[in-house]
Amino acid sequence: MRVIIEDFGARVASVWEGLRSETRRLIVGALQSPPTANNTQAASSSSARSNSSAHSYDARADWELSRLLAALDERVVEAGTSLNAEQAASLQRMAETTASVLQNQTRSAEVFSQLVERAHKQNDFPRIDALADTLTVRFAPSELCELARSPHAVVRALASEALAQSPTSVLLTLLTDPVDSGVARDALECQAIEYGSEEARHLIYALEQVEAPEDDL
Repeated sequence: MRVIIEDFGARVASVWEGLRSETRRLIVGALQSPPTANNTQAASSSSARSNSSAHSYDARADWELSRLLAALDERVVEAGTSLNAEQAASLQRMAETTASVLQNQTRSAEVFSQLVERAHKQNDFPRIDALADTLTVRFAPSELCELARSPHAVVRALASEALAQSPTSVLLTLLTDPVDSGVARDALECQAIEYGSEEARHLIYALEQVEAPEDDL
């Protein structure tokens, strides 16, 4: 593995050397899974192997693998003719495997955004759909609000849709938060207008009444 990593360039080698042994084992184990043509299938196949090492995955592993993926993707872009066909294929496979492990394990809004932006650049819509399916399972409502304020349009859209599909009672609790209230209100309006929710419509009406100037009451 050392020879292959060194073939990928100084930055990738440096990031790899900085990984804890537990984090390296996650990637090595996933790389030992049979390669698949479909990214969503690759994520599923690596899931079982990475789940068996779930005790090794923590917030630091999340951060380490995020850095590794960034280095690998940068190398993929800049490699050009400096790698032969076999090295280029190995580099691409390692990048996709790292992305799949993160996809199956991450609980970080920042890493989620990284994965969505990466998939969008690659026009990998199956992976975007798979990431969207994890939103409400992995992230608390306040974290969804954070994602809904992302500068990246696709991340914002996915998080906003997930919030709009949340129970109205959940959105109601977010209205008291000065940071998240605006996003929560947008989600309520989506429920009222696009989904025809009477409960959301009543809440929006009540909010408008509270906010109306006294002369209008």
